[in-house]
Amino acid sequence: MRTVHEWFASYSSDHQNPTNSALHWICVPAILWSAIAALWTIPSPGTLGVAGFWAILALAATLAFYFTLSRTLALCMLMVFVVFAWVASVAYASLGATNLLWLALGVFVAAWIGQFIGHAIEGRRPSFFTDLAYLLIGPAWLTGKLMRRAHIAL
Repeated sequence: MRTVHEWFASYSSDHQNPTNSALHWICVPAILWSAIAALWTIPSPGTLGVAGFWAILALAATLAFYFTLSRTLALCMLMVFVVFAWVASVAYASLGATNLLWLALGVFVAAWIGQFIGHAIEGRRPSFFTDLAYLLIGPAWLTGKLMRRAHIAL
C-alpha cells in the first residue's frame, strides 16, 4: 500500500497550475459536501430512523482509509467531516430531503465543471482517471496542505 506521502506526491504532480490548484480549493470541498448532503437524504433503515445514517456510514469507511495512511490526517479529516455533516444536517432540517438533494446535485455538477475546467487549464487528466482512490485523496491532500501550514505533522 502507498504511503500518504506517495499519494500526495502523485496527486500534486497533476495539480501544478495555480489556477487549477485554486479551483481545487473551491471545488473539492464543494464536491465533498454535496456527496455528504446527497447521502444524508437517503432514508435510513426503519429501525434506526436516523437521518444521515448512510452519510455517516460512508464517512466512517472513508475515515478508516485515512487512518491507514495517517492517524493525524484521519483526525483532521474527522473534523472536516463533522463540520460538513453538521451543515448537511442543518440543511436537511431546513430544506427537507428533496430540496437538499437538488441543492447537493447542483453543487456537485457545478463543482465538477470547475474541476474539469481546472484540469483543462492544467493540461492533465484528473487523477481519479488512473485510480478511483484519488477521489478520497483530493480532500485529504487539501487538508494535508492546511496541516503543513499549521505545522501539524502528517
